[in-house]
Amino acid sequence: MDDLLTIVVEANMEGMRIDKFVSNVYSSFSRTRIQSMISNGDILINDKEVKPSFKVSANDVITIEIVPINDFKVIPENIPLKIVYEDNDLIIIDKPQGMVVHPANGHYSGTLVNALLYHFENNLSSINGNIRPGIVHRIDKDTSGLLMVAKNDYAHEKLAEQLKNKTASRVYYAIVSGEMEHNEGVIKAPIGRHLNNRKKMAVVSSGKNAVTHFKVIERFNGYTLIECKLETGRTHQIRVHMSYIHHPIVGDQLYGGRNFDYLNGQLLHAKSLVLNHPTTNERMIFECELPDYFTNVLNILRNKGTL
Repeated sequence: MDDLLTIVVEANMEGMRIDKFVSNVYSSFSRTRIQSMISNGDILINDKEVKPSFKVSANDVITIEIVPINDFKVIPENIPLKIVYEDNDLIIIDKPQGMVVHPANGHYSGTLVNALLYHFENNLSSINGNIRPGIVHRIDKDTSGLLMVAKNDYAHEKLAEQLKNKTASRVYYAIVSGEMEHNEGVIKAPIGRHLNNRKKMAVVSSGKNAVTHFKVIERFNGYTLIECKLETGRTHQIRVHMSYIHHPIVGDQLYGGRNFDYLNGQLLHAKSLVLNHPTTNERMIFECELPDYFTNVLNILRNKGTL
């Protein structure tokens, strides 16, 4: 995970714009980089997103998630990619479980970005800098499935706008612990940094609005296969929400899910993606099959009735 820094605003700094405040504290950060970090939600005030013009108050807690921009050069790597769709503006990737999306502390190679740079060279959007070229949104390392990548800045802005305005939609499949009582439902619970473990997210009153729709696909003895549709896109959202309602995702040890020796992470897969093409505005629907690691567990459940 990227480095997290926490600063408490002192009284003599009160009234200062947040972008100026951060640039004063970390002079190595350019104002452009800081404003980009604020827009990306990498800089939070009291666990909430703000605009660069926001003025800080005494005792505000500023959390900065540092994604290094110029600390190292990202090397293109010949890593195979499963490309679901590609044109002049857009790439849809089916990311495997275990692949980190972009370089960060502890993960400097083997990421999706390393692979994208090899296969697409400089034909990627530059909005998120040289560490995250083309990356419009992220999914966790141990979550598999569909991810959109922008080839140019115009496409990037249009796709990001759709995610923000909820005109693009993402549907995930997950296997959770316990037999869910309701066939479908909506979880509305704000998500922010865990109060005691800064590497985790949690449902907290000061968090950002988060909404997850779920529907039961199949029930087993002690487990349930569900479909989740994101209305918002908070970090670890489905994982946190499922744990919050006492149905943690199988294999998700960070959030209380039961683990098995043959699992390498949570049983969570981004199965479908719906969006408007950034240039033609055509409504596009992308689907991908459940990966082997996921179907293997389903076969065990269907044959044995439980894990």
